[in-house]
Amino acid sequence: MRADERDAEKPCAVFHDAHCHLNFIANAEQVAEQAQKAEAAIFCNCVTPEEYQVARERFAPYPTVRVGVGLHPWWVDDQVEDRIDLFERLAADAPYVGEVGLDFSPKHRETAAEQRCAFERIARLCARSGGKTLSIHAVKSADAVLDILCACKAVESCSCIFHWFSGSSDDLNRAIGLGCRFSIGPRMLETKRGRAYAQAIPRRLMLLETDWPAKEGDECTFDQLQEELVRTAAGIAEARREPKMVPPGGFESPFPA
Repeated sequence: MRADERDAEKPCAVFHDAHCHLNFIANAEQVAEQAQKAEAAIFCNCVTPEEYQVARERFAPYPTVRVGVGLHPWWVDDQVEDRIDLFERLAADAPYVGEVGLDFSPKHRETAAEQRCAFERIARLCARSGGKTLSIHAVKSADAVLDILCACKAVESCSCIFHWFSGSSDDLNRAIGLGCRFSIGPRMLETKRGRAYAQAIPRRLMLLETDWPAKEGDECTFDQLQEELVRTAAGIAEARREPKMVPPGGFESPFPA
């Protein structure tokens, strides 16, 4: 066999997606099947425990897709008690949790107390169970999220991933010191702060994300998802003034081996 034929048989580099909303993609099964064939890991984040119940069954045939039981802060309100009870029942035996966290931006600040209560319960449950992988939303709230993760000891017993980190530099350094990881997508790199953080975060703590789709019901292909991750990897390399980073040795899977 000629050398060029051997090279043609080698699998292309595959990038893993540490944060997306696969269940919101209209042709999600097609994307999941292609990801399975490529051995590409996808962390499918859910915004409610009810969505998790559907997504868990939907993607059961595709082991490289890991579905997180979630309670996104945008879906927390003063009637959240039943939803958090359901979350706790489902999350007790679930190894993956996401999307969870706090959002204290002006649009969502009025539910800050309810969000905090819900996230504290989530963090305590994760700490008790241990060994979970969390994808965390923290908008205008990174310090509060870190306080809760530390107080409940979830940061010690679980793998905590900050999705699209936008906190202060002090918050970033604190999270790095605690061993948290960070999933980085193209929108993070569009800002001066995001590019500075891409320089500051140790490479071993970096993951890639798409946060796709832009809106529920959109379609995409697995190749498009990969292209988005490749662009993000290139953007990180440019920010860090490093050679283009491609696997192996570039970005790890968000999941335990």
